[in-house]
Amino acid sequence: MQVKKALILSLTCMLILAIAGCGSNNGNTAGNKGTAAESNAATGSNAPKELTKVKVALDWTPNTNHTGLYVAKDLGYYAEEGLDVEIVQPGAAGSDTMVTSGEAAFGISAQEGLTLARLQGVPLVSIAAIIQHNTSGFAAPVDRNIKSPKDFEGKTYGGWGSPAEEAAMKAIMDPVGGDVKKVKLISIGEADYFTAVKRDIDFAWIFYAWTGIEAELRGEPLDMLYLKDYAPQLDYYTPVLTTSEKQISENPDLVKAFLKATSKGYQYAIDHPEEAAATLSKAVPDLDAELVLASQKWLSPKYKDDAPRWGEQKTEVWQNYGDWMYDLKLLDKPLDAASAFTNDFLPAE
Repeated sequence: MQVKKALILSLTCMLILAIAGCGSNNGNTAGNKGTAAESNAATGSNAPKELTKVKVALDWTPNTNHTGLYVAKDLGYYAEEGLDVEIVQPGAAGSDTMVTSGEAAFGISAQEGLTLARLQGVPLVSIAAIIQHNTSGFAAPVDRNIKSPKDFEGKTYGGWGSPAEEAAMKAIMDPVGGDVKKVKLISIGEADYFTAVKRDIDFAWIFYAWTGIEAELRGEPLDMLYLKDYAPQLDYYTPVLTTSEKQISENPDLVKAFLKATSKGYQYAIDHPEEAAATLSKAVPDLDAELVLASQKWLSPKYKDDAPRWGEQKTEVWQNYGDWMYDLKLLDKPLDAASAFTNDFLPAE
């Protein structure tokens, strides 16, 4: 899995703006009534609970970033909270658009895209960090001898043409005396990492938990230079779980119930990676079960990592990335970091 295409995200944000004010309530049928479980409790009814239908839009095809969602669904954690959760792929519109329009109540996004969205007036809010630290970076087959960001010089990078790519490359090259202008940048279109490095590039931007693990299983070792190891401002949250300001305002109990169940799903994946991998493979049988298992074992400890609880976010992480983007003139104005995320709906430790 290559890194989420920030350029496409930014263009999607423009579409979101056009439709943000006319969203449906398809993502949540509860309206202002809270969850079905709360409704039944209030009436004292012993009748079978009518579950509230909730749609969650992924950011990509299903993978181990999403395992906690599938676990929460399979083990009945959502049902315990009165929710009937449908997990869907984003399609052409993208998850940010689906959440903002109301087509989905919740979505998977990334701090990069949400930062751009917030500054374009799009009312998306991050409600949980799925992975505590950035597991993405620049990867190259070991025979390209890229052991340091300075080794990017004279090499060919394959990406998708976003200004953020060169900016990230510069951020990790500068501290080691590298010159980003000595890197050849080309677009690889829809080609994956394995195809592109055999064809016309030396390195690309990937998530190690999926593409890196796949490289191990293929017997194609790579050198991985993680962004966070060279530039602290690039240790941002990717991916994140999002909802809309409207959902928070009108259905706070739904957001709380959804996060309670989702947190349990990710905690189960932390504690039981093999069982969690089996759950994901069962839910999405087209996935390579061997890759899912290996990826899950690598990623499970990184969901929570050094945070006091799964999902918790820090203001400085949002501020540092926003300031970096603004200083590079990739943003038109500074980010109001405090409004971009909330920890308020996470379960207590």
